[in-house]
Amino acid sequence: MKNSKVMLSKKGEVKLEDLLSVLRSSEELRKCGAIVVFIGIVRGIGKDGSKVKLLSYEAYEEGAIRSLSKIREQVLKEVKGVREIIVNHVIDDLKVGDDTLHVLVAAEHRKEAFEAAKLVIDRLKQETPIWKKEITEKGSYWIREERFTRS
Repeated sequence: MKNSKVMLSKKGEVKLEDLLSVLRSSEELRKCGAIVVFIGIVRGIGKDGSKVKLLSYEAYEEGAIRSLSKIREQVLKEVKGVREIIVNHVIDDLKVGDDTLHVLVAAEHRKEAFEAAKLVIDRLKQETPIWKKEITEKGSYWIREERFTRS
């Protein structure tokens, strides 16, 4: 597994169990009473209601790592009681049910852990140069987030 708190990986390259082990080994964990784990997966129904065959993720990798690191640091500072955050986004061609995103948050209390996980996910979708193409039975479409679009 990559030795980082934010990472981009290929399908199967990073396992959730390994990320959880890294989080549990943190010195900060002894101050925590909650761990929240978010797993994003490929849904089987597309934006147009058709059956999804594949979801293909692409990224400007250097920019994505920089963005994820910034988001992580901001949320650690903004949400009182959050002690550790790990983010892994899969950049690959993925089938229905495959993991796309892992966000793990350790905090003193569950409220802060859930709040931090939501902030990380929302900001990632708005600020990080990662794009997804949905391949369905009706065709393929780039999914546009509000801030970053692929030309």
